[in-house]
Amino acid sequence: MQIRLKNEDLIEIRAYETEDFFNIHTLNREEKWNNLVENMESTKDAWEHSNIAYVAEFNGRVIGYIRGLTDQSVTLFICELLVHADFRGLGIGDAMLKYVHGLFPKTRIEMLTNTSSHTYYEQKGYRPFYGFRKTFAEH
Repeated sequence: MQIRLKNEDLIEIRAYETEDFFNIHTLNREEKWNNLVENMESTKDAWEHSNIAYVAEFNGRVIGYIRGLTDQSVTLFICELLVHADFRGLGIGDAMLKYVHGLFPKTRIEMLTNTSSHTYYEQKGYRPFYGFRKTFAEH
């Protein structure tokens, strides 16, 4: 699906392909999302098993991505949403969220964010919620 950005450029939002992972890994490394970078094989495996897996492309270059899981009826959980720093502020993140939510319009979007991005999501009408997290190794 093509999306026109605020600066009038056109980007393509398309389904993830295995060949995209190198570019996704590069974006994660540039963003210093170290857990995803250090656990590259697990991260790649997560992409292969996610039912929400899309990239944003500009002139053949992957400039952003969105990955998540959905039951297709109630919940659409966004695991990661990332846009390359040079392309932020153009509406790419919002376009990817709208695109995947439009695929499952009966669902509610849920996502975890960091402290620096919560104001962005609040301005878009998202409500904060409280949750818990624990890995198996922490038992």
